[in-house]
Order: sequence, then C-alpha cells, then structure tokens
Amino acid sequence: MRSEEQKAKVLRRNAPPVPPHPLPLTVRKLGLADYEPTWRAMQDFTARRTAGTPDELWLLQHPPVYTLGVAGKSEHLPRIDNGIAVVKVDRGGQITYHGPGQLVIYLLLDLRRRGLSVRPLVRIMELAVVDLLADFDVNAAGRTEAPGVYVGNSKIAALGLRIRNGCCYHGLALNVDMDLGPFHAINPCGYPGLEVTQTRNLGITDSPDLLGGKLTRHLLTRLSMN
Repeated sequence: MRSEEQKAKVLRRNAPPVPPHPLPLTVRKLGLADYEPTWRAMQDFTARRTAGTPDELWLLQHPPVYTLGVAGKSEHLPRIDNGIAVVKVDRGGQITYHGPGQLVIYLLLDLRRRGLSVRPLVRIMELAVVDLLADFDVNAAGRTEAPGVYVGNSKIAALGLRIRNGCCYHGLALNVDMDLGPFHAINPCGYPGLEVTQTRNLGITDSPDLLGGKLTRHLLTRLSMN
C-alpha cells in the first residue's frame, strides 16, 4: 500500500500544472459600424469599467475612413481628395485606412489583471495573425521596428492601442477582401511607399466573418499562454 501511495505522490509531483481559470471575456460581433461612435463607445467602456468588468473583443468592419494616431504627421495624410474623412484618434501610430472587407478586432482588456504590458500584448496580436495565416500555409511575421504583420514586404495587418488606467482599447485590422486603393493615397502607418496586401490576394477565400472567428480563437489561445 505504501508503495502505491508513493507512486501516486510521484505522479502528482510530475503532473503538468493545472492552467488557471480563464479570465472572463465577452466576444461581440458588431457588423458594419461607423468609426467615430465605435471609438467613443470604447472610451466610455474603458472609463466605466471596474476591477470585475469582463474583458471584451469587438469584431466589426468600418465604412471607409482614415484614422490618424496621436503621433500623426501631416506629410502622411491623403495626397488626393477622395472624399474619405480623416479622424484624429487617441491610439498610437500614424495614419491607416479602414473600409468594408477589412476585419477589425478591438481588444478591451484589463492589462493589470492579465499581467500584461503593451509590448507583450502587441506581440500577442502579431503572433495571433501569424498563426492564422500559417493555417493557410502563408508565411508572415511581425517587425519590432514597425509593429504590424507582413507577408514579405507587404503589410497585411495594422496594430494600434491606447492605454488608460491599466486597460487598453483599439486593436488590430486585418485586410481580407477590400478595395486597397485608398491606401495608395497615404503613407500607410507613416511609411512612404509601403505596400499593402490582403488575404484574398494570397488565395484565402474565407470571408471577414469566418476569419474573425478563427483569429479570435488564436487570440484567446495566445492570451491564455501569457
């Protein structure tokens, strides 16, 4: 009997650690949503949340809009008048474009509760997109000097965050099946001549909604590994 008890103790000692109970997180699918009301809703959610408020992911698309981050410079603004509004926002980074056919995921997370800081979270977002594209045998990578995800020299996903009281909002935008023309009127993310691409051009036929579900699963996996 004693031998059996000793064996049991050894097995318990060598067993892999039990993963912590996952932190509460709600996923919301918002469809096609105007940019500015969505941005204001993120600000309001973050301002009102308490220590017990579950984190949220918002999945959506936006009508055509340029957004200019807090470090935005005038030389990166549209060089032609194409009728697309420019909205100055409170995320990091320069200018980017949002439009139908682009998957946007906003991450409204309590970073303190998750033990995360900005750089690791940026890496998590990049790796989640890399993981998604790897599912389709597409090699992609992030860049430390220019946050985002790239396939070769072409950018396929842009990232931007705002931190307030230890919580974040904004997130990532993955080009899926959209008109890339408006990117040509700006210096995307502040880089003149930066090429952009999208999943459709890489032979991936999944819709933004379908890719949204798959990317969400990769994000949750990466967050759980933190």
